[in-house]
Amino acid sequence: MPNEDGEATDEENIEMWKIRKLVKGLQEARGNGTSMISLVVPPKGQISVISKMLADEYGTASNIKSRVNRQSVLGAITGAIQRLKLYNRVPDNGLIMYCGTVLTDEGKEKRVNMDFEPFRPINTSLYLCDNKFHTEALSELLQADNKYGFIIMDGHGTLFGTLCGNHREILHKISVDLPKKHGRGGQSALRFARLRLEKRQNYVTKVAELTVQHFITHDRPNISGLILAGSADFKSQLTGSDIFDSRLTPIILMMVDVSYGGENGFNQAIELSAECLGNVKFIVEKKLIGKYFDEISQDTGKYCFGVKDTLTCLEMGAVQTLIVWENLEINRHVLINNQTQIQTILYLTAEQEKDEKLFHDEETGVELESLEKGSMLEWLANDYKQFGCKLEFITDRSEEGSQFVRGFGGIGGILRYPVNPQEFEAASDHEDGGGSSSDDEGYI
Repeated sequence: MPNEDGEATDEENIEMWKIRKLVKGLQEARGNGTSMISLVVPPKGQISVISKMLADEYGTASNIKSRVNRQSVLGAITGAIQRLKLYNRVPDNGLIMYCGTVLTDEGKEKRVNMDFEPFRPINTSLYLCDNKFHTEALSELLQADNKYGFIIMDGHGTLFGTLCGNHREILHKISVDLPKKHGRGGQSALRFARLRLEKRQNYVTKVAELTVQHFITHDRPNISGLILAGSADFKSQLTGSDIFDSRLTPIILMMVDVSYGGENGFNQAIELSAECLGNVKFIVEKKLIGKYFDEISQDTGKYCFGVKDTLTCLEMGAVQTLIVWENLEINRHVLINNQTQIQTILYLTAEQEKDEKLFHDEETGVELESLEKGSMLEWLANDYKQFGCKLEFITDRSEEGSQFVRGFGGIGGILRYPVNPQEFEAASDHEDGGGSSSDDEGYI
């Protein structure tokens, strides 16, 4: 089961990268007039209500004086109504739709009709007709990429909650009536003190058991980090006791002192831990690249970098973790020589694509026919599982990330075992005996 959970996390990371790329493309799109429709429907929305609203908008748009603008807006609304007919109900996570006419780089008009279910529930409701697509709702989804657990514990009770982006959820609340310290009792004072300590220990034990119940699924934590908060010393007793699950100890991000218990304490704990939560993903990225740099500094041979060497190791099944810069602009070209039927695969930057020599056979000069062209990152995102590796997208916002992008080409991998790609390539050439096969690949 842990593997399945790990794969689910990888899948979510890939979905987030695809959304980031989609957001970037939508933000750059521009149209004439107000011919671009942005429609966001939350999970509890009704298709019939949205359809009626669009029909009313169609009637209003018919009164636009400018003929060109009127036709563009009516066309966009018609496209949205047609796409909406494909749904009997709003999907579980809501519905996002973009329809309209955009201008291409050549100044030509292009019709865009796009609808999809987001990978997480979306709580926003939106309808806008503008000269651009509004992607704020998608951007909020990207910010809400991790779920954090909160335990608010004091002498009156404990609250268990989670925070994911701007969505706060209370999982469970318990209340407790603990005896206070006092100096009365005479000869029974020691017995009273012992009973008091026993009740406190029982309370801590119960909280530890509920913590496992809420924050452990399939023998692993179901949250990215844990925040402990309270107004007394209970939170320290909880983490210091033997009954606190050791699987949760590594993900404790911080302990904060709050003035209240319950929901008010939950809100205060969120405010006090905001900076820490904002840096979690940043820290994870630094650790990943730090591990990659450790392999290089120790000269273990269990690393690779650059497009050519990384893809060679990938095809060997040697890559354990594939690290790629999320904005790496490299295209994958599948070319074929129609005379020999030999296929060649090239990975080229936009600058290299201007070189016509790369699209001709070196020996005969025959022009190679293009079978397929697409982003290398999209190809990796769709096919990385075939190579048995884990795919990690990084940014260049951290010092380590910037060094990885500038010094190592923005692509590399941590290997399962030492590999020398140059020796592998030489051995492969020797086996071929100078001949060619239809599976030969070219790297630039």
